[in-house]
Amino acid sequence: MSARRRGLTGVAAVVAMTVTAGAFAAPALASSPGDRHRATRKAMEAAVNENGPGVTAQAKDRHGTWNAAAGIGDLERQTPRGAHDRYRVGSITKTFVSTVVLQLVAEGELSLDDKVGRWLPGVVEGHGHDGDRITVRQLLNHTSGIFNVTDDPGFRDKVFTEKFLAHRYDTWTPEQEVAIAMRHKPDFKPGKGWEYSNTNYVLAGMIIEKVTGESYADEIRQRVIKPLGLKATTVPDTDPKMPQPSSRAYTKLSDAPDAKTHDVTEMNPSVMGASGGMISSSADLNRFYTALLRGKLLPKKQLAEMKTAVPMDDDGSRAYGLGLERRKTSCGKMIWGNGGDAPGSSSGALATADGGHALAFNFNGPEADWPSVINAEFCAE
Repeated sequence: MSARRRGLTGVAAVVAMTVTAGAFAAPALASSPGDRHRATRKAMEAAVNENGPGVTAQAKDRHGTWNAAAGIGDLERQTPRGAHDRYRVGSITKTFVSTVVLQLVAEGELSLDDKVGRWLPGVVEGHGHDGDRITVRQLLNHTSGIFNVTDDPGFRDKVFTEKFLAHRYDTWTPEQEVAIAMRHKPDFKPGKGWEYSNTNYVLAGMIIEKVTGESYADEIRQRVIKPLGLKATTVPDTDPKMPQPSSRAYTKLSDAPDAKTHDVTEMNPSVMGASGGMISSSADLNRFYTALLRGKLLPKKQLAEMKTAVPMDDDGSRAYGLGLERRKTSCGKMIWGNGGDAPGSSSGALATADGGHALAFNFNGPEADWPSVINAEFCAE
């Protein structure tokens, strides 16, 4: 659900690694020696060693497709991570949502300059929030100033602490989450700053439903998932189960030195909703971002709007468009995509501007050093 602003066919099965005293032994990786993704493989291994328990990835370029996995997929059964796992993609969902909004813009159903209050009258109000001053564009590029619901202390207490275990099956509604955000002051006046806010995309999902009469989930299914044949991609609404194949998801729900690692695989994804509730696979994510960047999902004008990005940091190495992030690698290459977190899941999906080289991956554990994986894939000769 959060942005990483401060850090964000036929492969042999991996050999399960052993777990000792809370540390992970060196994993074996499914990939042939001497391949051109050697640096990526090493970065994946190093990230698993530090953060565990496992990682799955796919890279695609002009040479073909490379699938790989390292580490453990199920700690109880000591089974390996799968190279074709499905997983919760967190904020990568935002690119799907933004794509639907921009399709509606292309169809003349709404404008990026429409005020939020036009579509959701009376919803964004309170403690300085004013939906009649915030545009749809400002929701999508996080310049609205709307308070991030995931920063609310009560929300955090239920979702990011041990209390998650008692609330993991709770159903959250978009209206409920927006109301929580409205209890707080905005971060800044609309258009006068940049700050990541999951509330923006909860509202974007609500606007999709207002415009179309269908849920954001149904619109994603009809407009993106079905046309692209993304068979491993779902918008699960409130279903807590993970489809197969998939691995277990693990995290610590406390900062205490002796904090226990919990299996958090099952959870009601409505808590993330349009800001991060989707499930996919590395292969599907690569297909999606490649199609998007090659203009298969949006007309040129709307794709250009999506790629018009505002800086996320002082050095300009990262910028955020409309649900799409631009990132500069360590070797200076510019890549596009998004990253996302869900409990026990940390994912990234990025590609070159022409879609010719793409990488998607997931760690089934807490936030990992995945920038090193990105740099290894896109910068290795």
